[in-house]
Amino acid sequence: MKKTFSLQHEKIKPARLADKIKHEVKKYMKRESRRALPTGMDFWDFDCRFGANAKTAEVIHVSKINEYISQAEADELSEFYLEILSHAKKRHYTASESNEYDGLD
Repeated sequence: MKKTFSLQHEKIKPARLADKIKHEVKKYMKRESRRALPTGMDFWDFDCRFGANAKTAEVIHVSKINEYISQAEADELSEFYLEILSHAKKRHYTASESNEYDGLD
């Protein structure tokens, strides 16, 4: 998803628009997570960028999306750019984690 969201509407308050955007993002991420994983992959990971526009967007952590949307509303931005790209990843276990699970039977 690469999209510029508007926080201005003639009838809808910015707080409700922000809630609507948060819901749309959550729905998108849930839909992407349900996709079939490629062979050998364990989970879907998301790369996120947020900014006033596409050129000034900075990399953010997926768990901070709602905070950035709320901050954009508080700063009274008229619009903002949000990019969420999904990609499949494989879990990498450390040696200490694998040793913990070896003794469990």
